[in-house]
Amino acid sequence: MVAINWNEFKEFKKHRHGQNDNFSELLEFIKSYYNMSNPNDIYETLKNDDLSEMMLEKRDITDAEGLESYLFKVI
Repeated sequence: MVAINWNEFKEFKKHRHGQNDNFSELLEFIKSYYNMSNPNDIYETLKNDDLSEMMLEKRDITDAEGLESYLFKVI
């Protein structure tokens, strides 16, 4: 598990030109910046950050399986 670097995320978003909503952009950032692909690792990272935890709650994602389902919907 890693701590999300929000400053790097802001820079990442600048180059993406608002292609997706913030949560989808955050997922893409975590996958590329931290080289994560395992939904369990991504979920634990999100769950341990206050802002991203609110994003999970807004989408009713309560576990890694829910995140995995969300990831497959977005793709």
